[in-house]
Amino acid sequence: MIRYFLFTLLILSLAVIAQAQKWTDAEYQRANTAANASYLSNEEKNMVLYMNLARMDGEKFYHTLLEEYINDYNAKVRKYRNYNDLKIAKNNPYYLSLLIHLRKIKDLPMFYPDDKLSIVSRNHALDLSKNNLDTHESSNGDKFSKRIATYYPNRTMSENIDFGNDKGLDIVCHLLLDCGVQSLGHRLTILDQRNRFNIVGLSIQPHPSYIWCAVIDFVALPKSDR
Repeated sequence: MIRYFLFTLLILSLAVIAQAQKWTDAEYQRANTAANASYLSNEEKNMVLYMNLARMDGEKFYHTLLEEYINDYNAKVRKYRNYNDLKIAKNNPYYLSLLIHLRKIKDLPMFYPDDKLSIVSRNHALDLSKNNLDTHESSNGDKFSKRIATYYPNRTMSENIDFGNDKGLDIVCHLLLDCGVQSLGHRLTILDQRNRFNIVGLSIQPHPSYIWCAVIDFVALPKSDR
């Protein structure tokens, strides 16, 4: 009888844990701040959604959507001879360090898309595509801060660029992992708390060398509103 009770308790505990690792419709709705942004494509909207879910509950994101991305990515690269070099292993230091960061993330403010900032992102992505570049500098030498300041002067700002992906989840997970980037700048921008980034501009465009490039620009609240 005691053994049966313990077994039942174990099953119930596992069911509670499994349920806790599922995203609710309410959570998706709260994170989907770009739902009505007609100037964004579906995958551009998804970038906002997945960044917001990571900010809403970092550890849940790690054990659900990030795991989904890694499993899909590893399955895709399995066909290559250098699979062991390409795969994201469980002992990957960037994978392990991301859990440390995401465990601290809970109920951060959501990002909201902005049409003017998305023009900045789109123009830079098109410039990268046209001139086969992979840099934050425009082909004319302008830095991202100058581009953003056209619409949002005197604000704290940042920019993430991803290459090789055209799906929102892939882009966000790739930037969060930040493999090979010692500063973890892309990750820290998405999970930002210090600068109070609140609006984002986004664009995914074809790229001649990397197939796809995605630009995400971030702007913070005015200091008077912090």
